[in-house]
This record gives sequence, structure tokens and C-alpha cells, in this order.
Amino acid sequence: MTYETQYLDGVLLLTLKTSALNTLTLEDVSALRDFFERPDNDLPLVFTGGGSAFSAGVDTKAFERYSDSKRIELFDTISAMTRAIVQYPQPVVAAVNGHALGGGLVLALCADYRLCAEGPHKFGLTEARAGVPFPEGALAVISKELPGPLLRRWTLTSEVVGSADLQAAEVIDEILPAEELLKTSVARAKDLASQPAFSDVKRQVRKLPD
Repeated sequence: MTYETQYLDGVLLLTLKTSALNTLTLEDVSALRDFFERPDNDLPLVFTGGGSAFSAGVDTKAFERYSDSKRIELFDTISAMTRAIVQYPQPVVAAVNGHALGGGLVLALCADYRLCAEGPHKFGLTEARAGVPFPEGALAVISKELPGPLLRRWTLTSEVVGSADLQAAEVIDEILPAEELLKTSVARAKDLASQPAFSDVKRQVRKLPD
């Protein structure tokens, strides 16, 4: 199972359920891309991780087994997935419940609003250390969402930071107790969706390069 969905007060909750750390194989990325590309997506959405991690990104063990052609397919699918999340017509709120590393942090950066649970969670763009270069779509997202010096340092050093560092860099919007994470995330998604021109403005300001 890649994910499960449920409805909370008019908001769609999508919970990653791939592994203990919610790592992502080609099949998982394909399933997420297909979900976000569905033409009937008309509800605000909260995106979180099942278990103790939001997502640790690409499954490196699976990646090592992939042929060159399958790695290219993975990168192309990640690019399509990230674009689909950013272009989702309704608000997408990331409820970051635990570690978000590599592609997991990229997933959070795809969201329109980001909340993080308190705790000793680890965050970083660790692709260089993991041996998985950035797909084009992921690079477009982080280039748009992170200031230049931070982008350079985090990507080239694979630096791992805490939630306070993310908030100081304005990468996440709120840090709150874990027990309040989902309830507050749902409320934020509803608030965003209540704005009559939200979808139009989102298309304007979050558009990725072609």
C-alpha cells in the first residue's frame, strides 16, 4: 500500500503508508502521481506520513537495483509527481509528522502550507550522500522554494537540520505539538480553500518552469 485516504471535515487526508520510513519506490511515486493527476481532485488536501516519519525519500536499496532505464523512468515520474502536487487545484497542506529527508523534504516543499510536529526530527536534502541526484522536477521545486545560499549549502553538503532551522529559514510555517498537527492542518487547509480566488492565485505564484 502506498497511501490511504480519508475525509476529515471536508478535507481529504492522504497518509503515506509505504514502509517504516515511508521511502518511495518507482511504484509508489507512480501511484502518487496518478492520484494527484486525477481530474476529480476538488477538495483541499492534507498530506502526512504514517508512523514516525513523514518520508525518507527515494528507497535507496531499490534504486541500487534499478537498471539505467528504470532510473530514468523513476526520475521522470518524480518530476511528473512533483508538478502534479504543485499544480493540484486546491490547497495542499503538509502535516510533517516526523523525519523528512531527500525526496521527503521535497514532498513537503511541494505543499502550499507546511506544519511540523514538535520533536527531534531530521530534515535535509541528502541526495548527494544517498547517491540519488535530483530529478528535474524536484530541482525546480527546491530552486523555487529555497533561497540561493541555503539551496547551495543544503544540497552540496547534505546537511541535516532540525525543525527550528526550517522555520528560521521560512521553509515551514508552523511548529506545534504532535497531538495538534492534524487538526490544525485541516483547519489551515479549510482556511486557504475559503478564499474565492485561491486556485487562480495559486496557479499564478506557484507555477513551475516548463
